[in-house]
Amino acid sequence: MSDGGDAGVEQAADLPGMQDGFERLWTPHRMAYVRGERPSKDAGDGCPFCVAPQKDDEAGLIVHRGEHCYVVLNLFPYNPGHLLVCPYRHVSLYIDLTAEETAEFTALTQAAIRAVTAAANPAGYNLGMNQGEVAGAGVAAHLHQHLVPRWLGDANFLPIVAQTKALPQLLEDVRRQLVDSWPGSEGA
Repeated sequence: MSDGGDAGVEQAADLPGMQDGFERLWTPHRMAYVRGERPSKDAGDGCPFCVAPQKDDEAGLIVHRGEHCYVVLNLFPYNPGHLLVCPYRHVSLYIDLTAEETAEFTALTQAAIRAVTAAANPAGYNLGMNQGEVAGAGVAAHLHQHLVPRWLGDANFLPIVAQTKALPQLLEDVRRQLVDSWPGSEGA
């Protein structure tokens, strides 16, 4: 490993054999995603959005809990601060939300934008839902909306040539910043 303190990054000089001048960014946690392993369509143990709220906030990567919905960090983020807004109830379609769930879903999306803006000041956001596997939903059985902060120049060649995303912050550090910046919190 390099002595620069970057966990998961190897310097070519650290490897035996021929040196090629490349650094390796190891992301073994992404193998479940690469293999296409998908949770069950049923609520419960197989659904990460049913399991996360059963954990404490830190272990579940939960940034904020509401009455009907909650906000959680994406375990496979596109950028630091990539959040998901989820109903507690195991429902797959936006049109299946109750009026109360829909109102809180929207309010939490707005609050999440305020928190990410206060914590990281991105230049813009991508907001969206993929409903159904054919639409790109990784967890099609449990509705969730993505909130992806964007900065000018945040895309680089790694996702294109290596199917790898370099993220400059650890999830727990991002979660702490967002909790501290959540509207109405002591840090905001």
